[in-house]
Amino acid sequence: MSRTITIDPVTRVEGHGRVTIHLDKKGRVDESFFHIVEFRGFERFIQGHPYWEAPNLVQRLCGICPVSHHLAAAKAIDQIEGIDPSDLSPVATKLRKLMHYGQIFQSHALHFFYLASPDLLFGVNAPPEKRNVVSVAVENKELAVKGITMRKFGQEIIKSLSGKRIHGTLAIPGGVYKTFTEKDRDNFLNGKEEESVDTMIKWSQEMVDFIRSYHEKNRSFLDEFAAFPSGHLGTVLPDGALELYDGLLRAIDAEGNTTLPDVRSDDYAEYFSEAVERWSYMKFPYLKKIGRKKGWNRVGPLARMNICDYIPTPLAEKARQEFVEYTGSKVNNFTMYSHWARLIETLHCAEVIKNLLIDPDILADDDLVRKGKRRLKGIGIIEAPRGTLTHHYEVDEKGKITRCNLIVSTTHNNDAMNEAVRWVADKVISEKGEITEGMLNQVEVAIRAYDPCLSCATQAMGKMPLKAELYNAEGTLLDEKFKN
Repeated sequence: MSRTITIDPVTRVEGHGRVTIHLDKKGRVDESFFHIVEFRGFERFIQGHPYWEAPNLVQRLCGICPVSHHLAAAKAIDQIEGIDPSDLSPVATKLRKLMHYGQIFQSHALHFFYLASPDLLFGVNAPPEKRNVVSVAVENKELAVKGITMRKFGQEIIKSLSGKRIHGTLAIPGGVYKTFTEKDRDNFLNGKEEESVDTMIKWSQEMVDFIRSYHEKNRSFLDEFAAFPSGHLGTVLPDGALELYDGLLRAIDAEGNTTLPDVRSDDYAEYFSEAVERWSYMKFPYLKKIGRKKGWNRVGPLARMNICDYIPTPLAEKARQEFVEYTGSKVNNFTMYSHWARLIETLHCAEVIKNLLIDPDILADDDLVRKGKRRLKGIGIIEAPRGTLTHHYEVDEKGKITRCNLIVSTTHNNDAMNEAVRWVADKVISEKGEITEGMLNQVEVAIRAYDPCLSCATQAMGKMPLKAELYNAEGTLLDEKFKN
């Protein structure tokens, strides 16, 4: 008799997903799948709209990372307007980057403090009622306050530039519609001490120290849990430096061999293809020359640590070097190290934000928009908090969108998340011979390490709370569990 274990929905991620684990007659894992059960259809219903509406329309994909979609779309629409990234004015570029790094800063803070820290602080087998940010606040008030304040800081950067914390507008075709005010700049530089950029840098350093100490105390678990070889993808500058706003696409395999040699974002379609599976609405991107089976890549903080040669801010670069030295391996394939990498990026973002705040260009009120010769295609690629994000638009002679293709960060991680689920299912559920709530949570822990944004990735409403069901080979319900 075979059984099916269903986790529906997966909790503490953005969006709704479902995990099914299929056991054979001996109770061993036969198959497991991470199903994305939402379908939103942005690629389709944006067709027919004027191209200049895209940056505002597509950010409605998500309330967590709308800035990433806003700016990726804006970079694509710039090209349709006849403006490549190098043609954008320095003022517009710096203002966009300031909002972008504020977005990544607040998103990383949200994920670590609100979603991941309960797993780390209380353990994967902690009771469900304890695995939440409220319990973190009760038992570690200082940590919770820092998390809330850091996220607020990033959101205030976004609000100052776009008018709103969520779904605001800064970018327009060929530039930006407004500049930064001296008052706002001074508030972030010299305002309340606990909300200043220097405090954000200090706290980010403290969190990097915290996660390193956590790894030292829990290394055997973190080095083993959901670890598997994979490719890694991200963007870098021509000299190999980490670049989150506008860089060259670079990918490596699990041993560090180059599989994508710093290619222009405009050429992405020559190198990538997308597969579909009948059991998920989410696509599966892969490198064409390697093929569907082995050509997929992880993206996001861990991948970016792996593919870059250095980080162009001193404190984050020192932290990256310590990160690399800690494992002693050329490529880090340990899923749980994503949290450490994410905090290094948080520090990097704080440093970049300060550098931009003291740059006089962000207060300039001229040369905000540039015009070029109209084109019929535009491609914008950016490093979103969760990884490499692609927006590709084609338009007709009247400027109406005729085609839209989105390769969202979480879709790149689709295979990786499924691999993580298989690891947990095989190593934890099969070997224990029984199913416990804590084991089911370990499946979620593996998925949460990728900080998936399922709403962005699927373009249905999910059900809460989490429900686990066991079926026999005839489809008869044998048992069911609920998680609030």
